[in-house]
Amino acid sequence: MIDVILGLQWGDEGKGKIADYLTPKYDMVARFQGGPNAGHSLEFEGKKFVLNTIPSGIFRKGIVNLIGNGVVIDPIRLRDEIDRIKDECPDYKERLQISKKAHLILPTHRILDAASEAAKGKDKIGSTLRGIGPTYRDKIGRSGLRVGDVLEDDFEKRYEKIREQHLQQIAFLGFTDFDIQKEETLFFESLEFFKTLTLVNSEYLIHSYIKQGKKILAEGAQGSLLDVEFGTYPFVTSSNTLSGGVCSGLGVAPKHIRKVYGIFKAYCTRVGSGPFPTELDDTTGDYLREVGHEFGATTGRTRRTGWLDLVALKYTAMLNGVDELIMMKGDVLNGMEELKVATEYEIKGNNTQEMPANLCSTAVNPIYQSFPGWSKEISLENGYEAMDNTFKEYVDFIEKYVESEISVISMGPGRDETLVR
Repeated sequence: MIDVILGLQWGDEGKGKIADYLTPKYDMVARFQGGPNAGHSLEFEGKKFVLNTIPSGIFRKGIVNLIGNGVVIDPIRLRDEIDRIKDECPDYKERLQISKKAHLILPTHRILDAASEAAKGKDKIGSTLRGIGPTYRDKIGRSGLRVGDVLEDDFEKRYEKIREQHLQQIAFLGFTDFDIQKEETLFFESLEFFKTLTLVNSEYLIHSYIKQGKKILAEGAQGSLLDVEFGTYPFVTSSNTLSGGVCSGLGVAPKHIRKVYGIFKAYCTRVGSGPFPTELDDTTGDYLREVGHEFGATTGRTRRTGWLDLVALKYTAMLNGVDELIMMKGDVLNGMEELKVATEYEIKGNNTQEMPANLCSTAVNPIYQSFPGWSKEISLENGYEAMDNTFKEYVDFIEKYVESEISVISMGPGRDETLVR
């Protein structure tokens, strides 16, 4: 049985905290797409960790954490990530397993990423420059290298071939700001460490768990509005971030997926370029950014902020087949006098609750509904019914609009700042 947890906005919804919170109910946590552009933040016992590639169940004893075939892996960053957690998790080798079919991010993939963004100039898409896009391009182009290839005798020969192809592309783009020798030294050193980890045929591992009746939590990265098919194309990531990506990203049939948890913030944020209908380029936006600490966990980049967009939220809940909603960062709205949510888009004089096919080229004017704010902090001690009525009105409206229950409410980064209804 597989449950899915994923973000319903443009990423940064708080998936790491919730995955960590839910993990004790499961036997395995599995990442099914994305790469080290993810930044899943976990806070407990006064400590904070940011995970990029490793699944968010790594700090729970007795849980297998699988990096699935749909993920792209940078051996250098993975080794650095393990160095950051090994004091807290010295038995990480027993908890972590990696699919042999996951693709490798090579040094030239990262250089290509930077070269491509530089060539776009003002039209850049806001890449994290981690080599994600070029790696997925090689995967689709059937020229990539996979984790299992590092165990083959001819790996270096195959590496040299794709390296030369990349260097030709980089030269064509006129990009020279890199040191390939330094990058490759780190890469091959990291590969030796990489070989000491548990590399598996992950599809067989997952199906053995399913046959035994064990529970698996599939953990998504980025957000649904960044999906390469249904997101705000071309300002999207390079993988399928929706629940459908679980099947291809882990090698399982749809019938094995039981429940989909959709995570969203009580407001909206976005990193990088691309459309953002409810963006607030004013003091309110600055307030949300400051109070919400809206800076990228992985890149440190400033996040754009705005009101909650229910048109977009209902769209992604529909695409994912969401069973339960999880609302994050409700505490950031504490003390605000007035709140707004977008309930319709005005496009060419007509109001609609549908997302346009191309949000990038469609002029959208969001239509808002206003709510009174709550002036005091919300206590979780006595349950949902004892909460401030204005807060509950905000939550109830979201549920009715999206037609899905909010089953978990997070009012802070800690494990104990979470209410399960």
